[in-house]
Amino acid sequence: VYQIRLGNARDTRGTAFVVYEDIYDAKSAVDHLSGFNVGGRYLVVLYYQPAKFQRRIDAEEKKKELEELRRQVKAKKAAIAASEGGDSNEG
Repeated sequence: VYQIRLGNARDTRGTAFVVYEDIYDAKSAVDHLSGFNVGGRYLVVLYYQPAKFQRRIDAEEKKKELEELRRQVKAKKAAIAASEGGDSNEG
């Protein structure tokens, strides 16, 4: 085992990240430990997939960007509606 990190954030609590020096040790852990019962809880052992993780980050960033654009459009529509309402009352 090269490194062990425990998740302490709300979304990673109960998660451990283990890094092996040797790929064969990692494969053995996935093959033999996944589904193993420890203290009444079953282990889920997965390979780290950086491409999948990056896609999720990209999707979250695009979602935030879309929400920001929607907020800007809504604010612009409100400003236009307010200015049109003000112009019609003057006439």
